[in-house]
Amino acid sequence: MTDTTKRVPVTDGVAASGVTTGYVPGPPQQTSAAWTGWVMFAAIMMAVVGAFSIIEGITAIFRDTFYVVNHDGLLVRLDYSQWGWVHLILGVLLLAAGIALPRGPMWARIVAVALAAFSAIINLAFITAYPVWSIIVIAVDIIVIFAVTVHGRDVLT
Repeated sequence: MTDTTKRVPVTDGVAASGVTTGYVPGPPQQTSAAWTGWVMFAAIMMAVVGAFSIIEGITAIFRDTFYVVNHDGLLVRLDYSQWGWVHLILGVLLLAAGIALPRGPMWARIVAVALAAFSAIINLAFITAYPVWSIIVIAVDIIVIFAVTVHGRDVLT
């Protein structure tokens, strides 16, 4: 179906003949979607999980006796200091991605999804050492992945 209406040149919505038209030239206005809150929530949760992962990493590096089982009972048998470095590095990356995500660039969304997926896998492997916290982090990571993949483009750049 084609538009058969004739476009009259306008200036600020008023045609040359003085008749007000509904057509105003210019770039379309970009509006914020209601789902932007999901991405902001995901960004905040990534930053919080990142900060907690940094604390968890520092704890694992310096205090091995804090966790429920010794390192032999873990799914992936690494020393707690090695797990600590994994959590520390992952935490710094999650915190940085959480800070970059609200600006909405595509690279931040890709990195956020990849880090959240990696965080879920790491916490699944670490679940015997810190079961309740690992389950909470996995659930938050799934929510972050959902929010960024479904509603990530709703964030204004």
